Amino acid sequence: MNAVPPPQRPAHDEISAMVFQVAERLRHCFNAAASRLDLPPAQAQALATNRFPAPMRRLAEVLACDASNITGIVDGLERRGLVHREPDPGDRRVKLVVLTEEGERRRQALLSHVSEASAQVFTLPETDQRALRDLLARVVEARPEGGRPGCAL
Repeated sequence: MNAVPPPQRPAHDEISAMVFQVAERLRHCFNAAASRLDLPPAQAQALATNRFPAPMRRLAEVLACDASNITGIVDGLERRGLVHREPDPGDRRVKLVVLTEEGERRRQALLSHVSEASAQVFTLPETDQRALRDLLARVVEARPEGGRPGCAL
């Protein structure tokens, strides 16, 4: 009797599963780098993923979290002496988060550690890394029918 082969998964399902696996490796490396610098992951992510000075609202958008969570994250960074708040000169109702000298030093160290870790995750020949980068850039730039990035669900 012939065995029935398992149904083929669509390529996009396999790609999605692999992207999540790679993202998990990168998250683990990022959290390890944050730990080396004595930073909780959320504070490290705020330092690494933003351009400063930054309005509190933009921090919340970039980190995809509620404004009340951002207040706690910024409070923690402020206690560590890595940021301070100041009024936006263009709109004094808006608070800007500004890196201190130590904050910039710690941010650069974090980005350096993350770069070293990602080099270990992406142990592919340079040409394959560029090809993967270019393909992922096309995915990132793609827009669903509504014109907004993300998921149309």
